[in-house]
Amino acid sequence: MKAWVLHGIGDIRFEEVEEPDLKEREVLIQVRAAGICGSDIPRIYQNGAYRHPLIPGHEFSGVVVKTGIDADTDLKGKRVGVFPLIPCRECPPCSRKQYEMCRNYSYLGSRRDGGFAEFVAVPAENLIRLPDHVSFEAAAMMEPMAVAVHAMRRISPCVFDRIVICGAGTIGMLLFLFLREAGMRDIFVFGNKDFQKQTLLRLGLQEDAYCDIREGDTTRWLMERTNGLGADVFFECVGRNETLTQALSQTSFSGRIMLVGNPIGEMNLEKSVYWKILRDQMTVMGTWNSSFTNDPGDDWHYVMTRLEQKRIAPEELITHRLLPEQLELGFHIMRDKTEDYIKVIGVCSAENTL
Repeated sequence: MKAWVLHGIGDIRFEEVEEPDLKEREVLIQVRAAGICGSDIPRIYQNGAYRHPLIPGHEFSGVVVKTGIDADTDLKGKRVGVFPLIPCRECPPCSRKQYEMCRNYSYLGSRRDGGFAEFVAVPAENLIRLPDHVSFEAAAMMEPMAVAVHAMRRISPCVFDRIVICGAGTIGMLLFLFLREAGMRDIFVFGNKDFQKQTLLRLGLQEDAYCDIREGDTTRWLMERTNGLGADVFFECVGRNETLTQALSQTSFSGRIMLVGNPIGEMNLEKSVYWKILRDQMTVMGTWNSSFTNDPGDDWHYVMTRLEQKRIAPEELITHRLLPEQLELGFHIMRDKTEDYIKVIGVCSAENTL
């Protein structure tokens, strides 16, 4: 089969590899759509993976073409999305079905071979079946959608909250869509690209609710729009020390902060900022993944319900659709910022697969 194989930092090749062998309770998926995550870029070009060679890619969907020992044979031929975290199911969080906090997890696309391939082996327990009208593209975006939903549900905003999203990348955009779908009204977004602003306006954000951080004092901007109170809920989706400080300084008394962005560097707090957490009795929370328990109440089924009911259309965020052999172009666009983008995705057909 063909796959994008990472042999070392900066050394990724589209080449012929062996089709994966199936272990107990695994299935073989023919990949039909695979999204490039922002975390894939440093994995490929800066930090490397946990092992090499490795096939990256953890945002993907496809069709089950083969079932292994003890896997449900009825899965063959089914269209599926994939939860990429593989829990140990033995540690304390796993015993409470909080698999996203597993202490001994594996992960498709970073710790074992993932979705930038024609075929990928996946535990049957990690699949979610797709209704016919949910596209492979939408299903490939379920992972970042569920991450956004997990952040939103953990902090439980209400319709009376003043909400800030700092960072208008894929997760920030998806947060906006899900917050709006949940009935939130006062949503403000901080970004740094004209393209982000135009996309958000097209998705329904009011023009006066977007703050371009390049244009001046963001604190003054926010206070003018919140009667000097600041945010009740602040989603930090960047992962920089300055945006962490911004979140703490711009959130109101008894406010809630959800840290979503993966840290780009060291994170430190000045004494005055730390005092604000204490004196304003703020709640600071963090998240990095999503809940998938195969129960109706988990984050993935929350997303699936809204896809089924056509209340969310993630395809609106896809800016680049590439053929399998063109994925490296997507890596370069995201690494070098040569073009405006939100979601870059590899799209395949039954005749033209990864």
